[in-house]
Amino acid sequence: MTGTKSMSRTRMTRMLRTPRSRGLLSGLLLMLLALWGGFIPFVGPYFDFGFGSGDAWVYNSDRLVLSILPAIAVFLGGLLLLASANRPVAVFGSWLAALGGLWFVVGTTIAPLWNADVGSPLGGEARQIAERLSFFQGLGAIIIMLAAVALGRFLVVGLREARRAEAGRVETERAAAAEERGHGSTATPQWEKQERPRHDDRRPTEHGEQARPGAQPRHSVSGTERPRDDD
Repeated sequence: MTGTKSMSRTRMTRMLRTPRSRGLLSGLLLMLLALWGGFIPFVGPYFDFGFGSGDAWVYNSDRLVLSILPAIAVFLGGLLLLASANRPVAVFGSWLAALGGLWFVVGTTIAPLWNADVGSPLGGEARQIAERLSFFQGLGAIIIMLAAVALGRFLVVGLREARRAEAGRVETERAAAAEERGHGSTATPQWEKQERPRHDDRRPTEHGEQARPGAQPRHSVSGTERPRDDD
């Protein structure tokens, strides 16, 4: 029973492992988008691209809540996807990045409820559309898409991983069987313990022959000695 539980636990552990390359691209893209979303409010005014004030590197609580915090969530999620080889950790990273992207999308809609506002977009109509998409709604939509793709890749067990887990299960069963055979009885059979007759127990006879073990010695009769007649 213990061996079965151990093999099941080992198989489950193998199924939870995943190649690091699976979330490499998605994690890298998410981290780059997070850097964009976190820094664009501060460096965008250099190019007259932003919201509210045209001054660069202006920090306020509105930018913290609407840009910096979701960017941190997306960056951490992408980092987990990039570095983790554990399936549950990668799934958590995908969800974290998706939630950060979702806040980029709906944050500016909910923010006015607590009197928070990033200000009016700078520039003309075309530039304002680009600013809204690249700062919030469009950026969040791309992040959600990448996080969803990564989540789907980690939720599904690939054929190669299933074969690898099955091969590991077979090896574990063989090792367990060999270990059980090794702990079995290794005592010498009783018939092997019986002492075999030794060749040096043979006794030489008068004619130089050796008597067989257990055989009665034979008396030779010489030519000069004959049996007497008891008359």
